Amino acid sequence: MSGSLWLTPPGAAGPGAPVDTLPRIPRAPRQRPAWAAADPLDELTTRLEDLIAQAVHPDEIAAILESDGMTDDHIRLTYGREDSFALAEDLYARVERRHPEPAGTPTGPGSAGGTPGHRLGDCVLRGLVFALPGLAYVLGAPLLAGPPGALGLPAGTVPLLAGAVTGWVWNQALSHRAYAWLGLGDRPAAARTLLVGAPLGGLLGALVAVAAARPGEWGAVVFAAGQALYLAAATVLLVLGRERSLFGALLPLAVGALAVPVTALPAAARSALILASLLAAVALAARALAAETAPGGPGGRTGGPGGGSRTGASVGSRATPRFAASLPYGLFGLGTGLLVLYTAIGDVLAYGPSAAVAAPSAVALTLSMGPAEWLLYRFRGESLAGLRASTSPAAFRRAAGGVLVLCLAAYLTVLLVLAAAGTALVPGAPELGGVRLVTLLLIGAVLWTALLLQSFGAVLGAAVVCAAAAGVQTAALATGAGEPRAVGAAVAGAAALVLAALCGILLGRATAHRH
Repeated sequence: MSGSLWLTPPGAAGPGAPVDTLPRIPRAPRQRPAWAAADPLDELTTRLEDLIAQAVHPDEIAAILESDGMTDDHIRLTYGREDSFALAEDLYARVERRHPEPAGTPTGPGSAGGTPGHRLGDCVLRGLVFALPGLAYVLGAPLLAGPPGALGLPAGTVPLLAGAVTGWVWNQALSHRAYAWLGLGDRPAAARTLLVGAPLGGLLGALVAVAAARPGEWGAVVFAAGQALYLAAATVLLVLGRERSLFGALLPLAVGALAVPVTALPAAARSALILASLLAAVALAARALAAETAPGGPGGRTGGPGGGSRTGASVGSRATPRFAASLPYGLFGLGTGLLVLYTAIGDVLAYGPSAAVAAPSAVALTLSMGPAEWLLYRFRGESLAGLRASTSPAAFRRAAGGVLVLCLAAYLTVLLVLAAAGTALVPGAPELGGVRLVTLLLIGAVLWTALLLQSFGAVLGAAVVCAAAAGVQTAALATGAGEPRAVGAAVAGAAALVLAALCGILLGRATAHRH
């Protein structure tokens, strides 16, 4: 999802927190004669004291001044300094540093930031709810049976993929907009956004699947419509923090898929299990939205005419997220979704229906999103620790780079283990080795670094790189240019290098790690 991964703002220091032992030199307060006008520089220092105290470099203060609309002419006339940088250096020297501590440092392998939302178990749960819906394809195989469809692909492939890609794009943008409202403290607006946007996304996905279907593929169209409806319900539950409810809704699907290898389930039983999970997810999403929008509920209208309790926007001058701000997240969903898709069925698209589907690789990528999320939190916590321990920008860049390498290596290790286990457990799965393994690890590096950039607000660069990589691979498959597996590896490698460079440039700056 497109939620922000910034750590929770710190609270009061607890027992064991570091204590500043440097002595402070007592200074007599500066007295201003009664007839003298207030020093504008003193007033500015008082107004921006908290921001100045947290700054790690005068340039950060200069950026704040410029964002506040101060021009160099105004600074020269009002404060007697040459420009914003000179004024920032003066302000930086006037205020003692007070770098905030993150809320609870990691204390064990099950925590990546000290708050419940950062526990490894919660992140693994999210990975499971991302992956379990794929079991519907195992149960729904009878619905997808039929002669080869367009491009010689298995029956129903085109409408299913068209509906899925549409859902990825729409729901990534929708979830970002809902998270933006949550970030402004307006939970009712987030619920209303989901109430309107989720059904529209489900309808759009179903219509796209219908438009992409050929005669004789109506079973796949029904399946795709259910898939679109599920994606809409899952988006609601994930944004509102109800992962456990969604996991419960998927249990009938999981039980049925586990029974398939050991017993011959009739088509009616398969359809009933799929329908049970779908209806449960939709019902839970509707119930969650009803609870959020009810008067007196978690997101109900309890305040003034604007409703709800807002911390980021006042009722009188209501801040509104821009629709355009959510577009890069839709592009991000398109790019990353296609890259995962090509990992699974790239060989089928390139070599025809006789090629094997690399389902274990796609499942590994999906399951790994849980540990990936935890490692994103871990990176932020460790980089903040490096920021507090570093005494120069160069030292911090080295510390941040080391944490980045370790977290990425940990993620790729998890991905490799999951892919190897899936390949060993799934009969007939293509061997995981050579170019296929390299491509999988490169795609994993692309996804994790892109998510890292997104979590720091640099979503546009990550989205452009992922979408460009997916576009190049699509063009290569459509035109038959080059050997498909080699092209896939080269495209993934180039994208991984670009994203790694962007991470190094952005995350090597201390100002990128402000709360």
